Amino acid sequence: MDTRRLRLLLELSRLGSMREVADEMHITTSTVSQQLAVLTREAGTALTEPDGRRVRLTPAGRRLAAHAVTILSAVEAARLDLDPGGEPAGQLRVAGFASAVRRALIPITAVLARDHPRVRLLIAEHEPFEAYELLAADAVDLALVYDYNLAPVTPDPSLDVVPLWQKRWALGVPTESDVDVFSAARDADWIVNSRNTADADVVRAVAGLDGFSPRFVHKADSLSLVQDLIVAGLGVALLPEGLALQPGVRMVPLTDPAIVLRCYAVTRRGRATWPALALLLRLLRAAP
Repeated sequence: MDTRRLRLLLELSRLGSMREVADEMHITTSTVSQQLAVLTREAGTALTEPDGRRVRLTPAGRRLAAHAVTILSAVEAARLDLDPGGEPAGQLRVAGFASAVRRALIPITAVLARDHPRVRLLIAEHEPFEAYELLAADAVDLALVYDYNLAPVTPDPSLDVVPLWQKRWALGVPTESDVDVFSAARDADWIVNSRNTADADVVRAVAGLDGFSPRFVHKADSLSLVQDLIVAGLGVALLPEGLALQPGVRMVPLTDPAIVLRCYAVTRRGRATWPALALLLRLLRAAP
């Protein structure tokens, strides 16, 4: 089977319209239709079926599209492997959560400018679920994502995951609060992330161990805004240890159980041998 036709089938499974596939691949709709007809003959079974004025994949088409992910990744890996020692060059599209961008990506841009000026990072700030979607759509080359030890995430098997750093989290409370352990916050209002449910899942899990159900009232994405809400007496929240605290906020260490954020670099399978991406992965592993 021709890999170009498999790519068209995979894009149809993702976009759901031959017209959109044609626009994405910069070809005509009739070319898409003709190439999928050839692929159907090669497969020996119907891959698409009418769905109103559009088409949709048959069960056989969906299975072949799933195989296409592995096949195309293997072909890409083989192509890149022909010159694994090539000079890193090109634009790298990276999606990452804010603290990872600050901690690793911004310092790496200075290293690249000095030592590898032909490599340029294009950085977009996204929460993990958004970054995974962009990676699946091939809209970014690498995603910096996180999960918690008490709320692990299992990535899609078509992705390669590289563990990076870990960070313990504590409970942020107003300075004058008498809360000194997690369970003492059972009657408090909670502040959780506005774009990701991971920290709420962790709070719910730990609260369950202490026999209470947390009351989630406020949502904020910025850790600075979270601290503002704490100072205003509007609730308590999880904060990373070592964070520069605003006046009026103090940390309550959490040890039983500990809450640990784990950061990962995620790429599409078969891409990590691209010299520019391999370089970025090396720099991320070396980041403090």
